[in-house]
Amino acid sequence: MNGDKRIDRLLRKRVLILDGAMGTELQKRGMPAGVCPEAWCLANSAAAAQIHSAYREAGADCVYTATFGANRVKLGLYGLTNVRETNRALAELAGRAAGGGLVAGDIGPTGRFVEPFGDLAFEEAVEIFKEQAQGLIEGGVDLFVIETMMDIQEARAALIAVREVSDLFTLVTMTYEKHGRTLNGTDPVAALVTLQSLGADAVGCNCSTGPEQMIEMIAKMKPHARVPLAAKPNAGLPKLVGEATVFDMDAAAFGACGGPLAAAGANLIGGCCGTTPGHIRALRESLAAARPLAPARRTAAAVSSARGAVVMERGKPLVVVGGRIDAAGDETLKAELAAGETAAARRAAREQEKEGAAFLLVKAAAPGLDEKDALKAIIGALSATTRPPLLIEAGRVEALAKALRAYPGRALARLPAGQESLEAWLSVAAGYGAAPVLRFPAEAGEAACRAAVREALGEARRCGYAREDIVVEIEMAAPMPQPGELVTALAIVAWCEGRLGCRTLLDLTGVGKGLPEGKWLQASVLAAAQAAGVKLVVADTSVAEVMNIRAAGELI
Repeated sequence: MNGDKRIDRLLRKRVLILDGAMGTELQKRGMPAGVCPEAWCLANSAAAAQIHSAYREAGADCVYTATFGANRVKLGLYGLTNVRETNRALAELAGRAAGGGLVAGDIGPTGRFVEPFGDLAFEEAVEIFKEQAQGLIEGGVDLFVIETMMDIQEARAALIAVREVSDLFTLVTMTYEKHGRTLNGTDPVAALVTLQSLGADAVGCNCSTGPEQMIEMIAKMKPHARVPLAAKPNAGLPKLVGEATVFDMDAAAFGACGGPLAAAGANLIGGCCGTTPGHIRALRESLAAARPLAPARRTAAAVSSARGAVVMERGKPLVVVGGRIDAAGDETLKAELAAGETAAARRAAREQEKEGAAFLLVKAAAPGLDEKDALKAIIGALSATTRPPLLIEAGRVEALAKALRAYPGRALARLPAGQESLEAWLSVAAGYGAAPVLRFPAEAGEAACRAAVREALGEARRCGYAREDIVVEIEMAAPMPQPGELVTALAIVAWCEGRLGCRTLLDLTGVGKGLPEGKWLQASVLAAAQAAGVKLVVADTSVAEVMNIRAAGELI
């Protein structure tokens, strides 16, 4: 999170005004088609400076540097290699022209999709964005903006890159198509959950749509937002006139949308394609008396994949975690992973999703397998093809770190039972925004369990977690839990859900295993746990008795 609190203080007082379009303004000042915009700005610095100054005079609190495409991939298309120098010079230019306003170091997409959605290696993407961020820091920017991202994994790579070199305030905005998703299928709530948990100081949307459509996106995100939200819409929807793309929403109509955007929850508002200093002036005037709608201090725990989010609210239906992707318990899966194949994992994911799993457990610790590589392979395969978020279990903290770094969403991270090395595990989970699953043995008894939970919660809070984000798992002996263990498990579930505000999990996959009609023991334990208020259970979703009892319990 950011170390400079100036922007936080401003956001508490009023809606911040961002600048408008850069590309169309450069074209008005003579930039021809087909040239590198960043190189043209350096060669025509007076024109670029005039645009920054015009936006400031119109009332923008923050101007973006003219570095949208100043990464080595985009500059390389023009035969340019001076990435850091270009970013530094354009940041300095914006700083001189901003007249004391905030200067945001602008980081745009590379134009390529990042693995597992494309051919650009994730770590290469991180290095590309890190190089650009370093140049912007040298140029003296006040904050970063990662914008117009169509690929959630590329947005994650850019955010991780910025966070590895700076603690400046960082805003990340995605761009959505007419159907309300990015090109690779991420919806606004999933993007919000992913990015705010990864350390973005503000999240939002820009480009693609006009302000009316963006109001709806902001409204959907606001109930789940723990950070300020940003909106930077186009001047209406694009229209093709001859061979030219035009945006025909005038300044007055654009400015009139400022109030509704702020009322929906936008805390930073500006303009994208087709907007001018006139649009920003109208926006400023319309928001002169607007009061910012602050982010929620607490929101229900939410976990996301690249395709969607699952919100774990109290009073909502029980969440079933499909438990069949386990290399230690599936010889076919283990053999395929050893051979570098993931067909069995993808097949199990599809089946469990169809059977009703809202999450998928992923375990790759097995003799003869490299856990780090196997986990990464499974995550890569599932991220590109499945919607349910993942519950990732790793036997070693290094494997967990590699898995969470690669996962294009917010995962649940299952941590080992007990207190040994808990700080290291929590630090890794928090660093990548995962929600931790803390495990405690029911055989210790209720009093010992309560003490252990309180101690672990304290450690998790020191790592930055809210109680709502923490999942407490009570482990019972398999295949036949003792009566005392079951009593303890149910009591801790009720205590955590009712008094502490934590979500709870029980793993039923081992209960009754190998026993005659053991599925009925599983179903009975599930029914009792539902009555106690448990939020998540790990189960074999192909067991009809378990899934039917789950459905009946929800009905009751």
